[in-house]
Amino acid sequence: MTVTYTARVANARFCSFSKLLLAWKGSIYRLLYKEFLAFFALYAAISFTYRFFLDDDQKRYFEKLAIYCNHYSSLIPMSFVLGFYVTLVVNRWWSQYTSIPLPDRLMCVLSGGLQGSDERGRLLRRTMMRYASLSALLILRSVSTAVFKRFPTMDHVVEAGFMSREERKKFEGLHSPYNKYWIPCVWFTNLAAVARCEGRIKDDHTLKLLLEELNAFRGKCSMLFHYDMISVPLVYTQVVTLAVYSFFLVCLIGRQFLDPTQGYPGHDLDLYVPIFTLLQFFFYAGWLKVAEQLINPFGEDDDDFETNWLIDRNFQVSMMAVDEMYGDLPMMERDRYWNDSNPRPPYTAATLFDLRKPSFQGSTFDMPPSLPPPITSSLAFCRCSFHTKRRFNI
Repeated sequence: MTVTYTARVANARFCSFSKLLLAWKGSIYRLLYKEFLAFFALYAAISFTYRFFLDDDQKRYFEKLAIYCNHYSSLIPMSFVLGFYVTLVVNRWWSQYTSIPLPDRLMCVLSGGLQGSDERGRLLRRTMMRYASLSALLILRSVSTAVFKRFPTMDHVVEAGFMSREERKKFEGLHSPYNKYWIPCVWFTNLAAVARCEGRIKDDHTLKLLLEELNAFRGKCSMLFHYDMISVPLVYTQVVTLAVYSFFLVCLIGRQFLDPTQGYPGHDLDLYVPIFTLLQFFFYAGWLKVAEQLINPFGEDDDDFETNWLIDRNFQVSMMAVDEMYGDLPMMERDRYWNDSNPRPPYTAATLFDLRKPSFQGSTFDMPPSLPPPITSSLAFCRCSFHTKRRFNI
């Protein structure tokens, strides 16, 4: 389930974000603790071996190797490669979310454009809206593991009521080697044409608007399919992963505390625990884990999209909009500010301070005016110009 914490940081207070550091679900600690413990265990094993199992000659050789690894580890461009990669993944993650097909615009146009309160009109609206929901379900079932586990076969889709048995026969009778999520959209357009011929869609402009909204809905389904098919190039993911892992493999040797009696530069202390190296691992490896979490948001991680919830919400809301709410209007009446030329909704005691704030007039409204320069009359200016030209024979 997506972890939501926006209400906990609604106001910026002292140590506001620090309250989130103790959260476990969806946290970096939950993602990284295994790798962190493995890195620390390997570091401790190498340090224990260096201190207690190597003879003097072997220690001197290991110390030279550690200094060499520490010196050349800076050649791995960690910040640049990892930062650019995570930026790319986060932008892709948000674009995938905005590509999820939502029926809200389509259901409003369908409810207002397809007329008829009889059983035939109700059947047309509900069937067309169900076809749109079926198209979204088919594409989400193709890209989301959570949705596929809920609807593993077409029998489950029929059982859930998104498709009838006759529609399933037609769907499976249309042979195509490609994903067939678009077939319900074609059924939708065919029903729209039938409704136009029956006069339930009054004019061609309404039909055009309805089909435009359907095409926008279908376009989002197509974008989800293409996001699933076209991944971030594998070579880029491999480069970033190898950069992070190789850097910290080098750090296992290069960041060891060496014998202070040997007088190596920068090795005056022997603290046993590499605090800053562990922090560096936590930040860089955590950064890589962020990319690993977000590169496919249609899985079952803590911060993946709630696709099954979206299916339930969209289906229920869209059916209500085109059926129960069709032609159902509350009685119109005069609002409470009917005779008020300056309507102002009331404030509660908790928000009364906002009422006393002056209305914004512009950023320069309160600036003190500067003294304007003296204005010379146009006649005096003309005379001055005439005498100047005459004096210098211009």
